[in-house]
Amino acid sequence: MGRLIIFVVDADKEQCRKLCSLLEQENYETVGLHSLPDLEEAIRKTSRGAVILDLDSLTVDNRFIKEFKRQYPSVPIMALSSSSYHPELEQSMSDYICACFKKPPDPDEIIYGIKGFCQTDPIQEKHLTEEGPEHA
Repeated sequence: MGRLIIFVVDADKEQCRKLCSLLEQENYETVGLHSLPDLEEAIRKTSRGAVILDLDSLTVDNRFIKEFKRQYPSVPIMALSSSSYHPELEQSMSDYICACFKKPPDPDEIIYGIKGFCQTDPIQEKHLTEEGPEHA
């Protein structure tokens, strides 16, 4: 199956590059993107991975997130923001976004979030691939 792909979507190219670099040091495959249409085009090619959206640099609404999760229900969405409250995204925050990290991002917090929301237990994953799901 390969490494987990993290789609980092941030209109600030330097900030996007820094977060991608941090994740790559932790052995994640990253795809740096700078707009929501870029994300839609990139995810269509693989339909797997995880998404980190920068809510400060992108115009994101509930409708976009709801439609994205309808099309890709197994792709976790995480967010980055300098604000702790997004009333315009209340529905998405409670129903679709699994984590919102405060900016500037704490590397340990982001890695912990990715491991918690995006990956199965490595021992169980090995067990499933060796014996098939019926033996788990």
